[in-house]
Amino acid sequence: MTILNPKKEQFSHLDPKSREIMLKTIAYFESRGKKKLKDDSHARVWYEDFIKFLKDNNIFGTLLTPDAYAEGDPDTRWDTFRNCDFNEILGFYNLSHWYAWQVSILGLGPIFMGKNEAVKKKTAKFLKDGGIFAFGLSERAHGADLYSSEMALTPLSEGKYVADGGKYYIGNGNKAAFVSTFGKNSETDEYVFFVVNPQHPNYDLIQNVVDWEGYVAEYALNGYPITDDDILTTGREAWDSALNTINVGKFNLGWASIGIATHAFFEALNHASHRNLYGKWVTDFPHIKQLFTDAYCRLAAMKLFAQRATDYMRSASETDRRYLLFNPMVKMKVTTQGEEVINLLWDVIAARGFEKDMYFEMAVKDIRALPKLEGTVHVNMALIIKFMANYFFNPGAFPEIPKRDDPKNDDFMFNQGATKGLGKIQFHDYNIAYNNVELENVKIFKQQIELLKEFLMKATPSAEQAQNIDFLLSLGELFTLVAYGQLLLEKYKMEKLEDDLMEQIFDFMVRDFSKFALQIYSKPDSTATQMDICMKMIKRPKVDNVRFQRFWEKHVFALKDTYEMNP
Repeated sequence: MTILNPKKEQFSHLDPKSREIMLKTIAYFESRGKKKLKDDSHARVWYEDFIKFLKDNNIFGTLLTPDAYAEGDPDTRWDTFRNCDFNEILGFYNLSHWYAWQVSILGLGPIFMGKNEAVKKKTAKFLKDGGIFAFGLSERAHGADLYSSEMALTPLSEGKYVADGGKYYIGNGNKAAFVSTFGKNSETDEYVFFVVNPQHPNYDLIQNVVDWEGYVAEYALNGYPITDDDILTTGREAWDSALNTINVGKFNLGWASIGIATHAFFEALNHASHRNLYGKWVTDFPHIKQLFTDAYCRLAAMKLFAQRATDYMRSASETDRRYLLFNPMVKMKVTTQGEEVINLLWDVIAARGFEKDMYFEMAVKDIRALPKLEGTVHVNMALIIKFMANYFFNPGAFPEIPKRDDPKNDDFMFNQGATKGLGKIQFHDYNIAYNNVELENVKIFKQQIELLKEFLMKATPSAEQAQNIDFLLSLGELFTLVAYGQLLLEKYKMEKLEDDLMEQIFDFMVRDFSKFALQIYSKPDSTATQMDICMKMIKRPKVDNVRFQRFWEKHVFALKDTYEMNP
């Protein structure tokens, strides 16, 4: 397991065209250099040169056009496996540039999930011509509360309409080739998705709502003319395409977090290893070794989990919807772990992390955004909790999911079906991953899992507790850790990862489980039985100083001076 080093990674796991895209993108950022990166960030310069780079190399056209609209180009497809690499690279260098990619994906979702073939073909042409896209969903007064959408599509006659209303926090809303816009038919109250052009005179670009390189638009449609030719979906299909698009898009947030945290890790390690305090190198202090080792292990776990979750997304079908648990975990768990990595690193480099010439100064702001986009942590946790009963007590039988690195179009992502029946989704028995693993910290973690099951059976949350989101959030964190560990162990077996890495990862997993158990113990409405079981969950990882020192030297400190961005 290695974290991304852009100057060494050759992307040998990808086909030649995909490899070329990744290496060209790295060369683009490295040739601009760190000073230009930071200067443009501070000056809030719209990245016209980046958009031109994407166009000149047909990057979005190749990566984001489903193969049905590829006009015979064998390299053009929507392939989540390779898209994760691109996600990580953009996050590694600059989240604002990643954002242009992210919101294009969101904008493309309702188009390629819809039934309007003419718009799909136009979109494919726009992509080939270097177009970017936008997703007009949220509104200023309601956020992403789709029920309360006030964007109105008013029928006139013979397939003609006018659209009126405002949208808020819409990335790429200034330059998009199409803005996929969600609203309601003012006569029937049916949901509807349609496309608009930001260059149209009835499209009012009001402002950029953030002080950033990226453009996050507030726009209004004022009597904007729409015909049937512009409509993507109506009714239940429009609703489903909104939520299914977010399923595709929010997965990217975890990968951006992985990229940011990786770059920050290299920078922090380089700084600390060259700093001498009180006659000792900073990286010789025991607490610094612990901070860096925890940061590395959390970062490695983030990437391993997201890679394995990719396999489930690419293998999904009408009868296998397990991705609907692992996907929001990439959005919620991986991004909050990214914040934790930055916190650990910041404790090492301290004031240096504020300085204007550091990548870190950008990272500490940007990493905070990712848990808060495409549904808050609370929203995604509420979704995840719906799966808890079946996950623990009603497993199903599924074939083993292999590593999905095949260069194939991910058709199901644009045909996910109805967004209901989540409580009926089953999962394979998580014990398959946990059994027959003889690692000491995994054994301790398994004891904690059994106590969590005892909690759910013998101290089941009351109706009042089930309505208390504060209580459920902590309980959901425990459940999430179990599923997180499951996919990590699947990856461990598949990739034959080192025992030392997994022991160090489950070292922090045991500690995190204890932390959330203590939170539940401390809740005002926890019962005596719940408190008693929570106290039993609090456990100490296996202490092995020899293993820790071996891991520090081989995996963590060995990364010193292996990457630094071009000046």
